[in-house]
Amino acid sequence: MNAQSQPIPNPKGFFFPRLGSFLAIFPLGVWTFFHLWHNLAAFRGAKAWQTAVTEYPNPIAEVLGFVVVLAPLALHTFWGIQRLFSVRPNNLRYPFYANLKFLVHRLASVGILFFLGAHLWLAAIHPRLFEGHPEAFADISHEMRFHLPTLLVYLLGTLGVCFHLGNGLQTFAMGWGITASQKSMDRLEWVSIGTFLLLLTMSWAAIYALWSAGT
Repeated sequence: MNAQSQPIPNPKGFFFPRLGSFLAIFPLGVWTFFHLWHNLAAFRGAKAWQTAVTEYPNPIAEVLGFVVVLAPLALHTFWGIQRLFSVRPNNLRYPFYANLKFLVHRLASVGILFFLGAHLWLAAIHPRLFEGHPEAFADISHEMRFHLPTLLVYLLGTLGVCFHLGNGLQTFAMGWGITASQKSMDRLEWVSIGTFLLLLTMSWAAIYALWSAGT
């Protein structure tokens, strides 16, 4: 084979998948953990929750907080949508555990897209830009307690986010060459499951705290 007939590496095929998986962990995964941790302040009451979740020390910190989250989220979402249309599940032909996780991961990503869109609009953009104040504890707790669709959306939405992030740890580790052997992949499987369960426990505990405070 001469030099002219050799395949030319596609830098996009190497760079974008790794960037997409990296952003899912840093900063989005780290931010998700702390966001859930702050929401657990709902157990301590309205004032503690407002301080932990909605208050910033100054306007610059607020803007930076949105940029650090929304810019990587937009890039990861764009990459994920491309993956949805370019990679097709083959579960009927290969009904393996890894393929099942792949399918659930893709289905979860579609649900998360709608959940995060609604959550960002209702919890951040609309109250701050159109009402002139952060989301109120009394409002979200009331919706959780007395509006069943809101409660179900948050339960299912956080379930999807937690699974997507926990399973995404494996995609990140394999894409970046952190795990290469079968033994290391088996160990990472338990880390992935543990991360999913930890985040889900935090999510549903925060939801319960908001639900129980609803009046």
